[in-house]
Amino acid sequence: MHKQLDIPFVGLKQGVHNFNFEIGKTFFDDFPFSIIEEGTISVELSLDKKDTLMVGTFKVLGTVLTNCATCNELFDAPIEGEMNIYYKFGHEKEEDENLIVLPPEAYKIEPAQQIYELITVSLNANPRHKEGECNQEVLSLLNSYQRSSEENKESDPRWDKLNKLN
Repeated sequence: MHKQLDIPFVGLKQGVHNFNFEIGKTFFDDFPFSIIEEGTISVELSLDKKDTLMVGTFKVLGTVLTNCATCNELFDAPIEGEMNIYYKFGHEKEEDENLIVLPPEAYKIEPAQQIYELITVSLNANPRHKEGECNQEVLSLLNSYQRSSEENKESDPRWDKLNKLN
């Protein structure tokens, strides 16, 4: 999938090794049902190789193109996140999503899926423009609908007594 992100670890000495990647639109094209279609993100991977395992510390920083939760206009939402992934050798299956078991014959790690997941969980659940940057036309339309629905609200005697319980 993303061969340029693959890291061959066989020739690496024990210790910490740093890798940097720049991710753009083509990265997200390989994830067909992605909530993110494009972005500009820097990825730093610090891989600490030990005797029996490796620890990868992933950091992402950048922006992704997404819709504002308020006005639905596209904008560049900031992304920042960090995650540790542990790689160990063996054949057993693991339930922990932060632990990846590599077969003994493995010679590289393929971190594209983990990078994608980190970017996705780093995106705010309700991304919004900064104050004052939303589409004013849409905001005024939303306000008019909100006002008209409040004005049309008639009292229902069946609920009046229940509403007084609050």
